[in-house]
Amino acid sequence: MTKKSDALTALQVKNAKPKEKPYKLFDGGGLYLEVAPTGSRIWRLKYRQLNGKENRLSFGPYPEITLQEARERRLEARKLLLNGVDPAKYRDDAKRRAVEQAANTFEKIAREWYATKVPTWSARTAKNMIQRLEADIFPEIGSRPIDELKHRDIIIALRKIEERGAAEIAHRLKAVCSKIFSYAIQCGLTDRNLVVDMKDVLKTRRASHFAAIDADELPAFLGSLERNEARMFQPTRIALRLMLLVFVRTSELIETPWSEINLEKCEWIIPWQRMKRGKLTVNPDTTNHHVCLSRQACDLLRELHAITGGGKYLFPNQRDHKRPISNNTILVALERMGYKGRMTGHGFRALAMSTIKERLGYRHEVVDRQLAHAPKDKVASAYDRAQFLAERSKMSKRPLSDVLSSASYC
Repeated sequence: MTKKSDALTALQVKNAKPKEKPYKLFDGGGLYLEVAPTGSRIWRLKYRQLNGKENRLSFGPYPEITLQEARERRLEARKLLLNGVDPAKYRDDAKRRAVEQAANTFEKIAREWYATKVPTWSARTAKNMIQRLEADIFPEIGSRPIDELKHRDIIIALRKIEERGAAEIAHRLKAVCSKIFSYAIQCGLTDRNLVVDMKDVLKTRRASHFAAIDADELPAFLGSLERNEARMFQPTRIALRLMLLVFVRTSELIETPWSEINLEKCEWIIPWQRMKRGKLTVNPDTTNHHVCLSRQACDLLRELHAITGGGKYLFPNQRDHKRPISNNTILVALERMGYKGRMTGHGFRALAMSTIKERLGYRHEVVDRQLAHAPKDKVASAYDRAQFLAERSKMSKRPLSDVLSSASYC
């Protein structure tokens, strides 16, 4: 005779009714259905732990968990035991990992990454970074666990930025997201940097530089400035002429206090704290920048001193003299002169670099130091402390007519 099987049938499970006391229906291999007086039916597995102690594991309620599903879970538990893993501990660890994964949202990880980087950034960079993330990234994917994000989720967020015409911001935030994923990988929170694979999902940007006229266009520019058809205030016109003569960055010029200028010696020294490389949080350049002034530049500064010398700044704000003019003042002035899209404040530096090297024949290192550029070779920068003051002074004192005379139609 065939031995009667002890395994349960689906009908037995379905028809299991509650009694006054809890009872069990066994399916074999430690699996049983526990029926409570309340009518609830729970699948459980009785097994021996690796240390020999008896333990029980719950698989969930019937009918949510069917007989077939309960048997499959029993098989999974037995495989774990064969591999030396306690199924109850495995379940608890899985639950813990799921909770941690849900808690490790993209926004949470991004803010942790941000906190590690803030000490190395300027206040302005830090502010811009978090504002961009809060405005464009967090609303889209911030609440999602970082390990559950897909390529498509990030692409959608970035293309929304691109579609509103902010292509440059989209590319920058793509790079930021890549850094956040890299940080998450290093922290063991995900296994893959999704953004690294996204090389072609955004429109290709054309390489662009700050708009700048060339030396051949200088006569026309100076003629327009002299005629003042744009009806600019005299300090603004002086600022534009100084940009042509001293080659400093726009912010370095407009934020200059009179205390840095020695009109008697015709000397201008910018403290390193105000220079771009001096503002670096990590390894700032603590070298003061000597702005070599030509006779023309000194004459302009004296003229300007008669207008604004009673205040703190060379170029005070019209509404609040305790503050300098804004960065946009130079750009707006150029636009009013008809040079919108053709010239910028930074363009004066590009114009100086190309013109002095090509038309006046000065060495690249001398012009570079006049522009306060950092040597590209880090090893060389560690040893090269030369300021080239003599050559820079001679270069700065070359009259503007030397440049104009080299223009093709002057």
